[in-house]
Amino acid sequence: MKKILLILPLALAISTAVNAATDNPFYAGARVGVSHISNMGKAVTDVTGFNNDNFAGGVFLGYQITPWFAVEGGYTHLGNAKLKDVHGSYEAQGADLVGKFSYSLNNNIDLFLKTGSYYYDWNAIGAGVNKSDTGWAATAGVGAEYFINKDISTRIEYQYYNDVGGVDIHFGGVSFVYHWGAPAPVIVPEPVYIDQVTVEKIDAITLTVPFAFDSASITTGDAKHLIPFEERLNAHPDNTIIIVGHTDSTGSEEYNMTLSKQRAETVAKEIRAHLNVGANRVLSEGRGESDPIASNDTEEGRAANRRVDIIAPVIEIETVTQVIAE
Repeated sequence: MKKILLILPLALAISTAVNAATDNPFYAGARVGVSHISNMGKAVTDVTGFNNDNFAGGVFLGYQITPWFAVEGGYTHLGNAKLKDVHGSYEAQGADLVGKFSYSLNNNIDLFLKTGSYYYDWNAIGAGVNKSDTGWAATAGVGAEYFINKDISTRIEYQYYNDVGGVDIHFGGVSFVYHWGAPAPVIVPEPVYIDQVTVEKIDAITLTVPFAFDSASITTGDAKHLIPFEERLNAHPDNTIIIVGHTDSTGSEEYNMTLSKQRAETVAKEIRAHLNVGANRVLSEGRGESDPIASNDTEEGRAANRRVDIIAPVIEIETVTQVIAE
């Protein structure tokens, strides 16, 4: 029961360490070896001899706070020496609480230094001898640790216990250690965004302005028909209007080409003035008699071909937005 009471405070102290820097920060192990007891007379008087080399061992828990520093604690039994000339024995046991400083030689081997305190409970019992004591002793040790893999390692070590109730004790042995990790944190992946392209299509606007025979003058009353074009130009500063002039087949092709250009430019000037826009946004061209929409064999057909087409082309507005990839 006393051994359990010694170990519990150490376990609680170790559990408060946080921010481990390794994949497997927790570890537990067992060690076995030999203890050598010196200065026995300081602890047990009236004894002329003792067996100072004894079997020793213990168990320990640890937490690797950084790759080079760990907190470690556990129970160590430092031997049960027989007292010579007296039928009895000397026993020392207790709890270690140490800091472990490591230096990595390579991926598999660490050298380490341990230093801390040992809470001991010792007693010497025999014919004419009955002594016991508890208290704290300073302890320090050195060793090497070999990692078989990330979960299992072995150690060889030496540890010195100073003044364990008047006795100095030296421990040398080997250890077997098992390492395990903290629960893996829940990692919420960063969202991956992709560009989503949407295209809004705005239909073309057209208007046909008729012309009299052999005339390049625009008729009155057509300005009111330009309102949709004005709205288009105001809403879309990069948009343009195309003015295309046409004629019937009467006359020469050369004359009709010139006349169609004059008709287109007349309408273009009227639109520019009415809408107050520059020449680069209202473009004009003539196609002569090349694009009839009716037969030139009849008066009605020729009248339909004497025209100017006002065209606001189709607009495609591309919008790019970022969305989370599924």
